[in-house]
Amino acid sequence: MGRSYHEIHLSEDPHRGTVWLEIANYLSGFIPESAAVLEMGAGYCDWINHVHARERVATDHWEGIRRHAAQGVECVVGDVYASLRSLSPKRFDVVLASNFFEHFTHVDLEGLMEDVKERLRDGGLLIAIQPNFTHAYRHYFDDYTHRSVFSSVSFQAFLRSKGFRVVHVESKFLPLTMKSRLPKWRWLVRVYLRSPIRPLAGQMLIVAEKCGKDE
Repeated sequence: MGRSYHEIHLSEDPHRGTVWLEIANYLSGFIPESAAVLEMGAGYCDWINHVHARERVATDHWEGIRRHAAQGVECVVGDVYASLRSLSPKRFDVVLASNFFEHFTHVDLEGLMEDVKERLRDGGLLIAIQPNFTHAYRHYFDDYTHRSVFSSVSFQAFLRSKGFRVVHVESKFLPLTMKSRLPKWRWLVRVYLRSPIRPLAGQMLIVAEKCGKDE
């Protein structure tokens, strides 16, 4: 039997929780504690586990998600399309996605983005952390499951074409992988995120708002 994607490319890392705690704190201004929040492709649940919100839901095709979700995080396991469609329309104020959209072809993304929009309330936010091909082109396809290429410019255009209004962009946000040479001490992650200079950054941050019907 072959080894899973998580074993080969996304193995457990004891530092991941520390890094994501600081990322969640940094992005907390976009997520009210009264919000209902969904994370797609949650994996080890490091992001959603550190979000303070009224309701937290994590989806992934990987069964291991259940072992890693914190108390109070609802897990939905299965195919991403079926998982999204099992959730009520306009249920969420915020949808999170980290290293997610690049794993789909553009044809697949057409339907997927409609499902994402349907789960968001009008004015709800999509917060996406994505590899930025502009800064990560040398290693972008080191992950054999990458299907689509996005830069910070093209990803913004893609979201606008799907009925979102981009409200915040950081084209250099994080190193491309947890295997970065940078130390992962909590205080250093905090300083890194607040610095205008981010060495080895290969991922972008895009925050986009779902437009209403009249926009």
